[in-house]
Amino acid sequence: MEWISDPQIWISFLTLTVLEIVLGIDNIVFISIQSSKLPPEQQKRARQIGLLLALVMRVGLLFSIKWIMGLTEPFLHLGDTFGIENPSWYRYLTLSGRDLILFVGGLFLIYKATTEIHHKVEGHVDAAIANKKVVTFSSVILQIIILDLVFSLDSVITAVGMVDQIGVMIAAVIVAVGIMLLSAESISRFVNEYPSVKMLALAFLLLIGVSLTAEAFDQHIPKGYIYFAMAFSVLVEFLNIRSEKKALQKINPKL
Repeated sequence: MEWISDPQIWISFLTLTVLEIVLGIDNIVFISIQSSKLPPEQQKRARQIGLLLALVMRVGLLFSIKWIMGLTEPFLHLGDTFGIENPSWYRYLTLSGRDLILFVGGLFLIYKATTEIHHKVEGHVDAAIANKKVVTFSSVILQIIILDLVFSLDSVITAVGMVDQIGVMIAAVIVAVGIMLLSAESISRFVNEYPSVKMLALAFLLLIGVSLTAEAFDQHIPKGYIYFAMAFSVLVEFLNIRSEKKALQKINPKL
């Protein structure tokens, strides 16, 4: 039990927990938007199942570290296939399992976010009503599982790159998902209460989808930039909401 008194392990645990929570924000936003399509009595259950599945996937992948690390090794060299020997291009023409998952997941996220934005901007009321009839609990959970896999892979590779002890990784993931479970309902309620915030959330998902797709081609966009842009946008939107509420209160003090 020497690890209990090792400050380095605790620092690694706290740092990784914070990182896992930050990486999980995308997961919560997607789950919130997808679960909002269900009847109110099913939404909370869908969010809980989605996050619990994310936890199971993360822990399961952590126990498969060798396989995970193997996913980063290229299995297809397009440079060899097309006879391209330029070293500056060669690294962009290799494909690993991780690249493939990030690419497919990124395209799926772009498609979902673009479709939702299109319906909202064009005001397709009839289409929205039709979609609500088609949407089922199982179809929502299936879509959540697909994105959980992508986000979990990114999360686990981050964990493996930061910490050596698998126990620390699992503990950090469990704590992070626990915090996400506690905050999911309030985040979901906030996103669904304000239409402008929901549009902003969809724009974030579109941005994340582009980021995942770019990363599949070895074009890394620092996540710090993405999350800073998100935080700044949310702050501006929060100020807009406050301003609108104060304006309404002046018109009607009872509000």
